[in-house]
Amino acid sequence: MSMAQGVVLGESKAVEKWFYKLPHAKQKVTKFRFYFHDIVSGKNPTTVQIAQSNMTAKSPTAFGFVSMIDDPLTVEPEPNSTIVGRAQGIYGSADQNEVALLMTLNFVFTTGKYNGSTLSVLGRNPLFHQYREMPIVGGSGVFRLAQGIAAAKTYSLNTTNGDAIVEYNVKLLHYHDI
Repeated sequence: MSMAQGVVLGESKAVEKWFYKLPHAKQKVTKFRFYFHDIVSGKNPTTVQIAQSNMTAKSPTAFGFVSMIDDPLTVEPEPNSTIVGRAQGIYGSADQNEVALLMTLNFVFTTGKYNGSTLSVLGRNPLFHQYREMPIVGGSGVFRLAQGIAAAKTYSLNTTNGDAIVEYNVKLLHYHDI
């Protein structure tokens, strides 16, 4: 099959057909929960720091560090729980006054009814707030043109090694019956 910018040309016709039907589509509200496992320690970390500024080590908020992530998403908070996908992207400390991250990532679903679909998140994550919400700015597959909120709540944080488990409650609008 021919490829154009990573898309199989036959599949791009299916997307074109999908967009043609879009004016007649209904929006659907979808809600679900999963757990994000951000592992920075040990032999197989899922998060690695890729950059920092000269002042990061002196900053009380670690301002200026940037990390690349490929974190598992699970059904329950236990590390051996069923994996439903991965959180892949970049986050960095973007606030000089409080610990707050700029999150740019995709939730990539690898099993179940959302298998092969993604949600894109771009937003501010003030880590020590009990409730944080970040906008969902798009998606693919089942979630084409999705918009919504990814609400985060820390389930556990190991202050010694930095590993964290975060509960995400997602609420989004997307199209169906196309």
